[in-house]
This record gives sequence, structure tokens and C-alpha cells, in this order.
Amino acid sequence: MKELRDYVTSIPDFPKPGIIFRDITTIMSDAEGLKLAIDGLVDMMKGLDFDLVVGSESRGFIFGTPVAYTMGKGFILVRKKGKLPRETISEDYDLEYGTATLEMHKDAIKPGQRVVIIDDLIATGGTTEAIIKMVEREGGKVVKIGFVMELAGLKGRDKLKGYDVDSLIIYEGA
Repeated sequence: MKELRDYVTSIPDFPKPGIIFRDITTIMSDAEGLKLAIDGLVDMMKGLDFDLVVGSESRGFIFGTPVAYTMGKGFILVRKKGKLPRETISEDYDLEYGTATLEMHKDAIKPGQRVVIIDDLIATGGTTEAIIKMVEREGGKVVKIGFVMELAGLKGRDKLKGYDVDSLIIYEGA
């Protein structure tokens, strides 16, 4: 039986020489790979007391929604600026060249709700850090952060100190 890591395609020298791109779409395109990822994330959350799953556009939706469904929880979308129809709160975060903005509906999280954040990848941690700030600004408590894959060499966990962070696959390099 294959392990989840076996479904990741590693592409050398993309997007530039010296980088190994870890393509997670090959997990999603294979029924068994997708099942291993979702089941792994669900197992990661078992026994945890929480109310909502939060996921960011777009692969956080892909992995977070089935976890929320399986565990009988609601799912909150975090999207790029200007994509949500009601009143939002926003948070800027740094990219390699510049900044970007994430938004969440202002009424999505009620004070005291316990939140799990799920995403496909942690690299530098900026996206997740922005989500945490919005959740906490609304009075929510982040009780767990789960990733399918982690690029440990980019030290994203450093931005998430003090939070319970777990990854199904960890690559030591960038």
C-alpha cells in the first residue's frame, strides 16, 4: 500500500533552478491519494473539541470542507480580497514580492468558538498567520492547525509558535 508521500510529484528546478516543487495536485487527482489525505486530516482532529473548520482559497477549501463534513462541523471560507459578498474583515500578509490581502465574513466566527485551520501546505506561514489574526480578532480560539504538507526549511512554524501545528508530510528542505 502506498503512503501519502508517494502521491506527491517532485519536480526539480521549478519554478527556478535549485528548487524542488512538491506538486500536491497528484494527491488530489488520485482517489486513494485524496482519501489518504482527508482521512489523515480527520484522524489528526479526532478527540479535539472544536466548532468550525477554516480554510483558505483554494486548496484549503478542497481539504478543509470534507474534514468539516466528516466531523459534523461548519466550514468558513477565507478568500482573496473582493470575493466575499457580505461585510468582511481583512488581513494583509507578505508575499515573496509584495503583499496580498485575505478576507473572511465578519459574522463567520462568534466569540468563544473553537476553530481548526486546514490547508494544503505550510511554507513561510504567512497565509496561516493572517488567518489566525482574523479568527482571533473575531473572538475565536485557534485550537489546531493541520496541513497536508510542510516545507520545513522555509520555517513557517516559526510564525505559528504557541499553536498546535501538525502536518501529514514533512519535507526537511524548502
